[in-house]
Parts: sequence; structure tokens; C-alpha cells
Amino acid sequence: DIHSKEEESPEHGHSHGEDQTETGPFGIDYLKWNLGRIISSLFLFGVSFIVGDPVSLIVLILAYIIAGHEIVWTALRNLTRGLVFDENFLMTLATVGAFAIGEYSEAVGVMLFYMIGEYFQDLAVYRSRRSIKDLLDIRPEYAVVERSGKHEKVHPEDVQVGETILIRQGERVPLDGVVLSGYSQLDTKALTGESIPREIEGGNDILSGSINLTSALTVKVTKPYGESTVSKIMELVENSSHNKGKTEKYITKFARIYTPAVVALALIVAFIVPQVLGQPFAPWIRKALVFLVISCPCALVISIPLGFFGGIGLASRNGILIKGSNFLEELKNIKTVVLDKTGTVTKGSFRVTQVVPAKGLTKDRVLHLAALAEVDSPHPIAKSILAELPQPLDRSHLETSEEFRGQGIKATLKDKTVIFAGNDKLMKSLGLEVEHPIGTIIFVAVQEADTVQYIGRILIEDEIKPDSALAIADMKKMGVKNIIMLSGDNLAIVKKVAEGTGITDYRASLLPQDKVEAIYDLNSDQTRGEFTAFAGDGLNDTPVLKLADIGISMGAIGSSAAIEASDVVLMDDSL
Repeated sequence: DIHSKEEESPEHGHSHGEDQTETGPFGIDYLKWNLGRIISSLFLFGVSFIVGDPVSLIVLILAYIIAGHEIVWTALRNLTRGLVFDENFLMTLATVGAFAIGEYSEAVGVMLFYMIGEYFQDLAVYRSRRSIKDLLDIRPEYAVVERSGKHEKVHPEDVQVGETILIRQGERVPLDGVVLSGYSQLDTKALTGESIPREIEGGNDILSGSINLTSALTVKVTKPYGESTVSKIMELVENSSHNKGKTEKYITKFARIYTPAVVALALIVAFIVPQVLGQPFAPWIRKALVFLVISCPCALVISIPLGFFGGIGLASRNGILIKGSNFLEELKNIKTVVLDKTGTVTKGSFRVTQVVPAKGLTKDRVLHLAALAEVDSPHPIAKSILAELPQPLDRSHLETSEEFRGQGIKATLKDKTVIFAGNDKLMKSLGLEVEHPIGTIIFVAVQEADTVQYIGRILIEDEIKPDSALAIADMKKMGVKNIIMLSGDNLAIVKKVAEGTGITDYRASLLPQDKVEAIYDLNSDQTRGEFTAFAGDGLNDTPVLKLADIGISMGAIGSSAAIEASDVVLMDDSL
């Protein structure tokens, strides 16, 4: 909740559009019920000026009951629990006092206008909560699971890991899994904020919460419902305001001191000042009551949590999950941003960017032979080479393949041609000298009879995300002093990515523990009140995400451990 519920809070007894009060008496919507009370009280308040006494007093009492019964009741209930000093107590004391000195219309007017102010605050909170609920409207109602040759509709929590589920066109994906068969497009707006549907086919991972748009998919479940993406997202957003920001905590403490101080001052004005000045009590009691009314801290106490909750709601609608208002507040103090390279600044997916054939050979020949060697490899580099072929590969020519750990692959074709595809170490073992430009290089050689011939090289690169350079430039404009990239990759590749994105400070060939040490050093270098943020996506980034002042993870391709360890999750992976 945005703030404590009424039975727990001495600062703020009534609620503002919280879950437990969204439905008022007789099943009427909470906001509509209160609007009806306001209109009724306003009408009676107006009538009281037309009719004469004693009818006027009866009408005003009725208007007061309609407008203020909830506040008076809450004040009395809090008193029985020892929760005295809140705005309910102030309002009750001020208005009952106004009745006591014969200012009936003022008593009703104060309660009525106070209620109008509360209504607009309720409306603001309701809209903020509704934006969160729109995001959370991704909970799947059922899963269609295949059991004993039949399809059964069950609750997603009842589906076991390894079972096969069917997701028909138009249905919400109930659980995380891997697509076994089918091709479709997914609406992932609720998860990532992306408006363009995402294509998905056999072998692709599929996340719960998205909507299957075009055709049926058969999916093997890889995570139980409690660990699924949709469950994690709902848990993050629902619990986001439990971690209160420092400003919010300060306001809560402030109210505990402020309210009794106001009551004490009012008592001084009502009873001590007139004695000191030798004046009658009545006008000073009136002034004390006015002081009580105008001193109510409700707007101040509510505005801070409402601001945080509104920010968290807006961020959620844009695919940014902030796990607590304290993290939202600390984001404004970030002066150093540390970035992982692969999957954060770059896409984390390899692509063939250059094919350089040896003299007398074609690019297509080099690609085709490399693909034959790599066809059975699960490595992302192998997949990138296969993806570059203009047509599907006919693997019937392949007889055997053998992997040399840390070097590459040897493949034998049915015509006894042997293909070698790997790094410069593999080439060196074959007695071939090759030049090594910057980047990830697959060298290709062919052995026919007893002759080994070098036939070309393929450059594989991890693409820089299209918005990385813009994001880094924007961070600098926003006052971030240091932007540093840390990577386990080799220096030449890290330098190339840094130059392509405008990053001037970078460190390469780091192990996970080296990244931790780097963050320790950066944290210790910061002056007081200046925070360090780290953005990463992999399992190896988890310790650093925990250690940094603000940990930011990539939600779409990031590991579940990284997402769990971070304070902010970027669902569309966009810096």
C-alpha cells in the first residue's frame, strides 16, 4: 500500500483508494460513493442558508454526518487504540469545537471542503494504482496442458516443469518455456512496452504474460508458475512501495512529531494566551480551532508517497520495474554508471559482419564450408554462421565432426574432404600462419588428400544496440560524471565497442571477482551523496548488481539471478 492502513497508522487514518476501500457500502464504487456524499452534503449545506431555524440546524447536522461520519468514527476508533494525534483527531476536535461555540455552518463547511480535497487525492491515487493494475493484468487464468493424449484446462500453478502445454491464438502465455512446434507472433507490450509484435518459432524461449497473436504453439514448460516471468513481475510491482524512500520515511516521522505539536500550540492559544492577556476565552478558543484546521498535515503526508507511487506506476507502463521508492529516489543521485558490455551495451547476439576469402575463392564457398563444420554445434557463433546462409544447409554431405576444446571444429565430409573451422591456435597446429584483425574470427581451412589449404576467415561481432550511444550521451547531459564499461572480453573488442558508443573509460578481460573489486573501488571513490549504478544481464553480474548502490538488470535476455539481484529491471533491454 501507499501508506499504512487506518488501523495501523496514527498519522493518516483514512485511506486513499486502497484495495480494501475500492468498494464502498452496498457494493458501490468507493470513489462514486464519496462523490455522492459530497454532492448530498453540498446540497444540504446550500439548503441550510434558505430555511430558517431550527430546520437549518437539523439540515446542517445531517450534512455534517454525511460528510464527516467516517472521519469522526476513525478518530474515535484510533483513540481507543491509543492513536491520538492524526488529522482525523484534528478535524473532529476543530469541527465539534465549532459546533460547541455555535458556528454550525463553519463546522460543516470545514468538514465538507476537507472531504472534497480528500476526494481529489483519492482520485489521483486510484489512477496511479489503476496504471499498476493495467500492467498487472497479465496474470494467466488457465493453462491447456497435454496429459494422456488429451488437453486439460488447469490452473497454471498445477502444471509441472517438463509438461507440454498448448497456447492457442489469442490466449495469454501462462508459463515460461521453450517452443516445441509452431510459428507465431507475440504481443509483449505488457512485459516490455514494445508495440511491435515479436516473432517466435520452435526452439525459442517464450515468456509468460505475453499474448499469442497468430497461431497455436506447443510449449515445453521450463519453470513452475511461482518462478515464471509473470509471477516475478507481479511480485516486484506489488511490493515496490514496501521499500520506502528516505524522504517518505522522513515525512512519516515528521507527522508523528508535528501533529501533537500542533495540538499543544492550539491548547496554548485557547487557554494560556487569553489568561496572559487578560482577555475572554471564547475568541481565543475560536482562533485555536481555526489554527487546528489549517494546520492539518494530510496533504504533506500524502504527497510524498503519492509522488513515489506515481513514478513507479509510470515507469512500469514503460517497461521499467523499480523495486522500491528508495531506489527511485536514489536514481537522481547517480554520478557514476558502470556498464557490462555483452547484452547491456551490445545485443548479446552474434552476427557475421565480414567474410574475407583467400585468393581465387568466393565468400559463399567459405561460408558454406564453415557452416558444414559448425552445423551440429550449439555455440552462438555457429548459429550466426548458419543464419548467414541464403538457403537452408543440406547436411547430408557431412559424415563426422569433432571438437577441439578451445580451438575449433574438425568436420569430415562423405567425399573425405576435411574442414577445419576455429581460431588462430587451430590454424597454427595445422602449420598455417594467419593474420588476426580485431574481433572474433573464425578461420577456415580445408584438407584434401595430404594438403591443407587456408581458404578464408569470417568476422563475427556482437552488435551494439541501436540506442546505446544515444543513452550514454543523454546520461552525460543529465549530470553523470563517469561512465565505465567492464567486460570479460578481450581489450581490442572492448575498445572497439567503447569507441562506437562514446565511452572513454573501459576495462577488459575481467573475471566476475574483478568486476566486484572494480565496484568496490568506485564506491569508495564517491563523495557522500553520489551513487554508483551498475547495469548488467548475466549470472556473472549478480554479485556486482547486489553490491552497487543501484543494480539495473536487463529483463528480456538477462538471467533470472541477475533480475532477482537487481533494484531496477529494464524489460525491453534498452539502455
